[in-house]
Amino acid sequence: MIKKLTTYIIFFLTVSTAGAVQTRFTMEAPAAVEIGKQFRLSFTLNEQGSNLRLPPGIENNFDVLMGPSTSQSFSMSTINGKTTQETTFGYTFILRSKLEGTFELRPASIEVDGKIYESNPIKIQVVKQQSQPAQPQPGSGGSADGGPGQLGSPQNVELGSDNLFVMVEMSKQNVYKGEQIIATVKLYVNPNIPIAGFDEVNLPTYEGFYTQDVEIPQQVNFTREVYNNKIYQVGVLKKTILFPQQTGKLTVKPFSMALLVQQQVKQRSFFDDFFNSFRTVKAQITSNPVTVNVRDLPRATSDFLGGVGNFNITSGISAQEVTTNDAVTLKVTISGSGNIRLINTPKLGLPSDFEVYDPKVTDNVSVTGGGVSGTKTIEYLFQPRFEGDFTIPAIPFTYFNTSTGLYETKTTNEYALRVKKGAGDQTAKMSGSLRKEDVQLLGQDIRYIKQGDPKLETMGYTFFGTSLFYFIYIGSAVAFLALFFVYRKKARENADIALMRNKKANKVARKRLKAAAGFMKQNNNEAFLESILKAFEGYLSDKLGIQFADLNRESAISVLKEKNVEQQVIDDFVSVIDQCEFARYAPASGSEARAELYNKAENTMGLMEKQIKK
Repeated sequence: MIKKLTTYIIFFLTVSTAGAVQTRFTMEAPAAVEIGKQFRLSFTLNEQGSNLRLPPGIENNFDVLMGPSTSQSFSMSTINGKTTQETTFGYTFILRSKLEGTFELRPASIEVDGKIYESNPIKIQVVKQQSQPAQPQPGSGGSADGGPGQLGSPQNVELGSDNLFVMVEMSKQNVYKGEQIIATVKLYVNPNIPIAGFDEVNLPTYEGFYTQDVEIPQQVNFTREVYNNKIYQVGVLKKTILFPQQTGKLTVKPFSMALLVQQQVKQRSFFDDFFNSFRTVKAQITSNPVTVNVRDLPRATSDFLGGVGNFNITSGISAQEVTTNDAVTLKVTISGSGNIRLINTPKLGLPSDFEVYDPKVTDNVSVTGGGVSGTKTIEYLFQPRFEGDFTIPAIPFTYFNTSTGLYETKTTNEYALRVKKGAGDQTAKMSGSLRKEDVQLLGQDIRYIKQGDPKLETMGYTFFGTSLFYFIYIGSAVAFLALFFVYRKKARENADIALMRNKKANKVARKRLKAAAGFMKQNNNEAFLESILKAFEGYLSDKLGIQFADLNRESAISVLKEKNVEQQVIDDFVSVIDQCEFARYAPASGSEARAELYNKAENTMGLMEKQIKK
């Protein structure tokens, strides 16, 4: 009992402590409305408030038709043992616009525990009326909400290019080569057109650009925007960061998509009117091409590494006092926004007394709706071989700043490195005359002596013109001619279908007899007899050139006699055929009878093959 009471007290104190949150008072309204149309102005507050005052001067541009209507909601969540609770109070007004233009609503105010809190300011753009609202039919079950925040009536709207279209919106259309552009594919829909889904979507391909896609929600969220002084529901289908890799005019080719749109069916009876029937139609829309003018960068210095944007460079070294053969790491970080992935690795100029390894490059880049930004980290690993004082030089980094249109150069710090002799390091005991700087020239004019038994060749000796050369040349020509005639004969034979069937007849028949042997082992009498009959039928048709339609016992015997096949072999062939046909309609014979029949068929076919070939 005490344990439960303690738990409840701790839970109550935790909830009470978590409840002490900062007061938030926010104002929301649609970004665009039509003149004369009603819309909602909403306020949310996470505390109990009083004396709500609307933005000063709101009555000059808007009529307040109703409000406030209040609502209240409560939520509580526990994350990692921490419990939070929140009560939200809502206040809603119904307003109607009176004048065209863009109006800024100053902050509203409310009183909480004797203190005055102000909301955020917002802007509302009022445009001329686009269409007359449809008159609701008696018994209509349609919603009265024509879109988020704006009140209206459902209606069928013509699916023309003014009411439904898609376009690629470029943040810039005159850029330098390598400068980033934000390309946004937007779908514009008249607020009175209900979109049921997508049927075919072909998004643009950006030829001539290096691209990086911005991650956006799979569910398309529509917001209100004004385009050409008309209100649209606008959904972002794709957002991509483009880096032009060519100069001149680059064109994003048109692309198309099919949308499923719901339209209300004209009421023809009381039941259609009561159930508010709808139909789904397919609307095909195609974008317009978009052109980007790409200028080439001015002539650059050798320190330019391909960076276009706004960057900074910093560096750090792991140690400045080391012993010989200790590893030292110089870490260089390039940060900023732009084509950071395409920046080349700066070169580090070190004295030749250092063992230098390939640098390790790591990109940490984020792609957001504002562009590409992040860091590129380069770690240079090297080892000093001799003691002494050395200077790690500064690394210059030149990039093209798109804001100023000029090249800017920034450098890292220069570091002094003191190298002491390591314990037991024999290399460090070598005199200064044997350091790498002193033996570089020797490495250019002295070669190592070849050991072993090298094969020497006479200077000026060539293989061309020797006896072996002519032997190989003539032999290759003879072999080519032989292969030519062999393949030519083979091609003629392959073209003669009857000849090919004659040659493969025995092989095909043997394969079918082998299948019969398998059925014999499985005691499948029907399949066994069928395989033997097909083996003889196929063999005689291919070997003797008799069509299946003309093949029967009399024609087969007649042709076999013409081929000078012995009468005994012909009698055995007839006997096998008779036994197979009789056994198909008689009770199943034993395994010994099937084996005897199989052996007789195999022997008869072998004899026929030998005698027909004579």
